[in-house]
Amino acid sequence: MTHKLRRAACGILLAAIAFSSAAAAHEQHGGYAAGEPGDPKKPARKIEILMNEMDYSPAVIDVKRGEQVRFVLRNIGAEAHEFLLATTAENLKHGEAMKKNPDMEHDEPNGLRLAPKKSGEVLWKFSKPGTFEYSCLIPTHRESGMIGKVVVK
Repeated sequence: MTHKLRRAACGILLAAIAFSSAAAAHEQHGGYAAGEPGDPKKPARKIEILMNEMDYSPAVIDVKRGEQVRFVLRNIGAEAHEFLLATTAENLKHGEAMKKNPDMEHDEPNGLRLAPKKSGEVLWKFSKPGTFEYSCLIPTHRESGMIGKVVVK
């Protein structure tokens, strides 16, 4: 094997390792800590969340256990932002993976990335009691204050 070929093979291997570790950060073992994806055939309370530089409004939301919520997300900021609903520990772990892969694509029902001036929705059923968070895991955004809280009673 030539030096160039060996170098290319190493590059491919490193890319595969980075991809698999990013995928592992997105795996959900045994479901989602904050509940489960909502059922679009059932009623849901609509809650609008504005994503700004660098915060969410509202920053605290109270819901009842079993309640289904349609989060209408509006990025009114000048940068891309995310909404990822999970526990603080899960978001911190995911945030570390994002630092290594800041352009990581998300395809989870509990999260969404929005470009500036764009809108989207997350439909979620809060089947478990507790305090959960939504945060923006784009590097430096969470640390700058893009954290919200959902209290499920």
